Amino acid sequence: MSDTDLCFATLAETAERLRRRELSPVELTRAQLARIEARNPSLHAYLAVLSESALEAARAAEREIAAGRWRGPLHGVPIGVKDLFDVAGVPTTCASRVLDPTPAARDATAVRKLREAGAVITGKLHQTEFALSGYHPSLPVPVNPWDPSRFAGVSSSGSGVAAAAGLAFATLGTDTGGSIRFPAAACGVVGLKPTRGRVSRAGVFPLGGSLDHVGPLTRCVADAAAVLDAIAGPDPADPTALREASPNCVAALREGARGVRVGVDFAYATDGVEPAVAEGFRRDVRRLEAAGATVVEVRVPAVDELLTQWSVLCAAEAVVHHRGLWPERAASYGPTFRTFLEYGSRLSGPEVAAAWLAREDWSHRFADAVQPVDLLACPSMPTLPLPNAVLAPHAEFAPGVSPLLRFTAPYDFNGRPTLSLPSGFTPDGLPLSLQLVGGLRAEATLCRVGQAFEAADPSPRRRPPHA
Repeated sequence: MSDTDLCFATLAETAERLRRRELSPVELTRAQLARIEARNPSLHAYLAVLSESALEAARAAEREIAAGRWRGPLHGVPIGVKDLFDVAGVPTTCASRVLDPTPAARDATAVRKLREAGAVITGKLHQTEFALSGYHPSLPVPVNPWDPSRFAGVSSSGSGVAAAAGLAFATLGTDTGGSIRFPAAACGVVGLKPTRGRVSRAGVFPLGGSLDHVGPLTRCVADAAAVLDAIAGPDPADPTALREASPNCVAALREGARGVRVGVDFAYATDGVEPAVAEGFRRDVRRLEAAGATVVEVRVPAVDELLTQWSVLCAAEAVVHHRGLWPERAASYGPTFRTFLEYGSRLSGPEVAAAWLAREDWSHRFADAVQPVDLLACPSMPTLPLPNAVLAPHAEFAPGVSPLLRFTAPYDFNGRPTLSLPSGFTPDGLPLSLQLVGGLRAEATLCRVGQAFEAADPSPRRRPPHA
């Protein structure tokens, strides 16, 4: 197997070879670092590559596995983390020029759990500034390996690019309005946004604290399940973390989709949606049925008015999170995030209260609408990956409703888990994506249905042409 083939294997496949000692963690990590060195200058997925510490961790993993102390499927596997996560001894920059370049004193809880599972941390991944929608003008923009003229999914874009282009076996991202699902859809990978609180946010710089989620991006569902199993669970350092143990998502993969009721609202999923996306969604529904799921028609409450409230809540919370930085260091922010904070600073108490009430009202109505089903299916994005010219990566923030938020922000509002799945390609080779929305704490159900959906497509996995 060539080094390129090695780097594009799934985490599950690679873990088995490591466990059997058919592959060395050091050999694997060297191949991964060589690929990052070769491809990152053109893809801009990483902001910092931690070669020395990665090789040190790989050597430790090799010794442990040789001694019969295999920790599980992440042991010796290279994984990258978004630059919102603290990594001990490395500055957390949030892809900005605002924060002091002081190395983090300790790992974020999710990073610590990756290390406890034996993972090899390869580096800090690129993102939009402070995880909003625009990049700091001093930094390059991550490149979509399927089509460099198209966007790579904004906030967790480096995480999506790295997973898609074989620059990591899995990555960690965050999602406040769609930032795991957008790069998953745009880059043709799996993105799992767990129930809010399933994964601790301790040591992760917040965008909007009541909306933020932490989760993995990977090349297949089984890999996402393995990463979630490793990083989920209670954490006294995060008072919003769920207190009960997380379900075993890897074990659930064997159960398949039979007996699972999947809700579909074709009007919500296809009206006003780009034709290729709508056509792909209809195919996806048939594929869910072929995989054994029972499709049930439901009616999702209207989201248009709800979406106007996302910017209000997120901006108001961002102002709180940036106390001591804003407005003291206003000149150091890029134009998008600076104007976002300006907007948040102008909001009144009644405006924020109204947004909270709208959030609560819609979340209850949504719960009633989907009560007869186990999951809801819809696209991950209403469009194909947008052209870079439309994205305007350094534009000033403008309040309003982004059509991109239609299938993502509502499930940050109500904290429900979602799974974005590659679901084929357009004739031009752009990836399509299906999203499954679960009940609270239903990650295992998402994973079992996602695995069945994935298995129902017999075509071989494609590699991005520009990876």
